[in-house]
Amino acid sequence: MDFLTMEILIENIIIYGLVIILCISVVVFYLRKKSRESKIVEGKIAKAKADGLHEPISLHPYIDVNSCIQTGACISACPEHDILGIRNGKATIINASMCVGHGACFLACPTEAISLRIGTEKRGVDLPHINMNFETNVPGIFIAGELGGMGLIKNAVEQGRQAAENILKTLRKDHSAAFDLIIIGAGPAGISGALTAKKHGLKFLVLEQDTLGGTVYTFPRKKIIMTSPMDLPLYGKIKLFETTKPELLDLWQTVLSKNSITVNENSKVDSVILENGIFTVISGDKRFTSASILMAIGRRGTPRKLNIPGEMNEKVAYRLLEPDFIINKHVIVVGGGDSAVESALLLSDNNNVTLSYRNEVFNRIKAQNSTALNKAIASGNLIVRLKSNLLSIEDDFVVLDTGEGEPIKLKNDLVYIFAGGELPSQFLEKAGIKITKKFGETVRKH
Repeated sequence: MDFLTMEILIENIIIYGLVIILCISVVVFYLRKKSRESKIVEGKIAKAKADGLHEPISLHPYIDVNSCIQTGACISACPEHDILGIRNGKATIINASMCVGHGACFLACPTEAISLRIGTEKRGVDLPHINMNFETNVPGIFIAGELGGMGLIKNAVEQGRQAAENILKTLRKDHSAAFDLIIIGAGPAGISGALTAKKHGLKFLVLEQDTLGGTVYTFPRKKIIMTSPMDLPLYGKIKLFETTKPELLDLWQTVLSKNSITVNENSKVDSVILENGIFTVISGDKRFTSASILMAIGRRGTPRKLNIPGEMNEKVAYRLLEPDFIINKHVIVVGGGDSAVESALLLSDNNNVTLSYRNEVFNRIKAQNSTALNKAIASGNLIVRLKSNLLSIEDDFVVLDTGEGEPIKLKNDLVYIFAGGELPSQFLEKAGIKITKKFGETVRKH
């Protein structure tokens, strides 16, 4: 081997050696980066567990780690923050309690590693029985929206549309009822169902126990409603990310008016009876017949009460509509969810407000509400009493058990209770609809 050949060989060895060192360096850097990211996610999980946000409370993603290939598509697709993360090369849940059921992660996953589940092995969720077409065990009765387990506005709108289209497919044209379809509830799902029915020329009736908007109508006027782009029948694409209650209600009113759709407000449905293949809907002293029913009544139609002395007092309310009109009052707000926290914050600027919650931490609130709550507590603008329970309500004061010795009396003018809503089980069961408790049951697969 001559000198030139030896020189070339040495140069090649050096080059190959540098390439190998570079590759090793890249791999080491990548692994260290992933390790740091995993530790960050582990820290977030630990905090979520400490804050009571790690366990899901309703609809949530379930990850098959054997199918996950760490694309991160699910994390990028999620409109919320820190619901999912990557730990040890696999997607994992961080703040499961914060999931609101967008389903974007489910749709974005390229390997179908994510499914949507309702409830957990420890915490069951009561839901009416519905199939993939949104039809209940009673043929002809369909359910869409929050009552079926998905409360997000976008999801409710889409379910209302799909349910109405499925009703169209099964509707008997030779029926003898006065209506093809009666829609119970004028929230997002009910409005979407009505627009779809109008689009297909169905003869339908919309009955709403309160006012257009359903649960949305009960939100405080200044509440910012988080939603996402959606396709509203007979209207088209709507790009909404943050909007107020009046803006959303105005949009729905405009769409309904444009399509000559009337909502019969203050028309609470007492019962739905099936006789000879025809449904009779009883609302007060009125009776209507229909070939099919779409229930879009939501889960919070009946506020859950505390069943304590004095709860029938006229100063007690279960929703906050006009916080600007409440000034210089002693107020107690009971509850630990977003509605309770948001209402307490809205009232705290002009009133003396105490927020009472029975648990040790607020484990069901959005990140922005948590930040605002901590700020209000630090500034002394809001008094928060955790691990407390309201015992009784008197004309001028309330009695509160703080868990620290004898109950205390607080001067009080107004009481707002946000203890969630009760599933209208009696109403559903009277109509023949089965209700089951879901313990981590898959509701959507690819």
